[in-house]
Amino acid sequence: MDKILGKFRACIDKYNMIEENDCIAVGVSGGKDSLVLLCALARLRDFYPKKFTVKAITVDPYFENKPGNYQSIKELCEKINVEYIIRKTSLYNIIFDDRKEPNPCSLCARMRRGIIHNCAKENGCNKIALGHHGDDAIETFLINLFNGGKIGCFSPVTYLSRKDITLIRPMLYLWENEVANACKRENLPIVKSKCPADGVTERQNTKEYITNLEKTYPDIKAKLFGAMERGNVSGFHQ
Repeated sequence: MDKILGKFRACIDKYNMIEENDCIAVGVSGGKDSLVLLCALARLRDFYPKKFTVKAITVDPYFENKPGNYQSIKELCEKINVEYIIRKTSLYNIIFDDRKEPNPCSLCARMRRGIIHNCAKENGCNKIALGHHGDDAIETFLINLFNGGKIGCFSPVTYLSRKDITLIRPMLYLWENEVANACKRENLPIVKSKCPADGVTERQNTKEYITNLEKTYPDIKAKLFGAMERGNVSGFHQ
C-alpha cells in the first residue's frame, strides 16, 4: 500500500478532500477499487495531519434474493480498525424481477448511490469516498463525448446540497493497474459480483476501445487525463 500512498495523498491534498474531524464513508462493493481505497484511507488516517475517521458501507443487492457473503470484508475491517456497516436491500428483486430492466446498470447505480448517501448520513458521516481511479475518469469523459456529445466527467470533489454530504475521489491520480497491483500485494479479499450484467456494460466497451488506442498511442491515457486537467473539465485542474 505504501507504493500508492504518495499519489493517493497528492490527489487528496490538491483538491482539499479531507478536513479536520471528517467522518468519511467508503462504499465497499467487494471489488479491488473499493478495497484498495478503504485500506489506503485507513493507512493515511494513522499519520495524516488532519484527524479523520473512516467507516465502510456495503450495499447488499441480495442477488438471486440471497444475502451476500461479506465475512472476509468484515474481518478486514476489524483488522484495520474500521467500523463496517452492511445495508440489506431489495435491489436485485426490484431491478431484475419486478422491473425486468433491459439496461439495469444505470438504475442500479442511481439506487445504490441513494442508499449509500442515506446510510452515510445516518451513521454520522459528512463525506463519502468513491473508488474512481484515472481510468474511470477517462472512460467517463469518452462515454459522455461519444454517447452524449458533451464535454464532462464526474468531479474530484462534489458537494450534494440536498443531502448535505460531500463526495470525494482520492484515487484519481492512480491508474487501474496500480490499484490492481496494490490489491494483489496486500492480498485483499475480493468478493466477486454475482450481478447478471457484470462486465456487459458500455464502460467495458469503452475500456476495450482505449486498450486498442494504446496500441498506436501508448501514452494516450496520460494525454487524455492531462487534457482534462488543462481544460478544467468538471473541476479537474492543474
